[in-house]
Amino acid sequence: MSTNKKAIVTGGSRGIGRAIVKELVSRSGVLFSDVAFIYNRSDESAEELKREVQSPQTKILSIKSDAASFEQAESTVNKVVEELGGVDILINNAGITRDNLLLRMTEKDFDDVINTNLKSVFNYTKAVIKHMIKQRYGRIVNITSVVGLIGNPGQSNYAASKAGVIGFTKSMARELASRNITVNAVAPGYIETDMTNKLSDDQKKKLAEMIPLGRLGKPEDVAKVVGFLCSPEADYITGQVIAIDGGMTM
Repeated sequence: MSTNKKAIVTGGSRGIGRAIVKELVSRSGVLFSDVAFIYNRSDESAEELKREVQSPQTKILSIKSDAASFEQAESTVNKVVEELGGVDILINNAGITRDNLLLRMTEKDFDDVINTNLKSVFNYTKAVIKHMIKQRYGRIVNITSVVGLIGNPGQSNYAASKAGVIGFTKSMARELASRNITVNAVAPGYIETDMTNKLSDDQKKKLAEMIPLGRLGKPEDVAKVVGFLCSPEADYITGQVIAIDGGMTM
């Protein structure tokens, strides 16, 4: 296999996904050559990221697509394979929240979160593995959450989706190991993103007090671990869930 790999990142235009795209691009020439990121909201954010990371050495694709749709996921993967010449790395990062106490949560709130956070992982994994199996190489990293490990009031839908990602990760790791495809997950804790930026200073302080390292994480803290799991240094790691949470869940 060539040392230059082709990567797909879902939910790649903002927050953690954006940091992952930048991390993979920064490794170009060492590990990755081309990166396709998938988004479903802001065209402006996507174009801004594309301009930011574009270089003569790296081909960047930005594709607007609904990760919750298998048909769109399959079409997107086929487009990436056609334009980049293959797919070696998949980062399943697409995710949303629809927080509420269960008594107030609507069926749509539950279904939307499960479809975007969990079904999207099925969609993209199923769409890429035929290519990975054929070449007998693949690296899949799924973005779960510490909430999937410990639960959280008002996030039963989110916690269920992220716990499901963990079960799916372990099952796929066992299913695909004989084909030299590793499947791992990372579980971020409280990370500085658009979501946490909406919190008051007092709320952020209270969150930081729950974390042994005493601070919220940065998207780059997650991206660096994802980059490692896709690198040759992690070739003997599969089926693992790595919490990136400043020690919160230890």
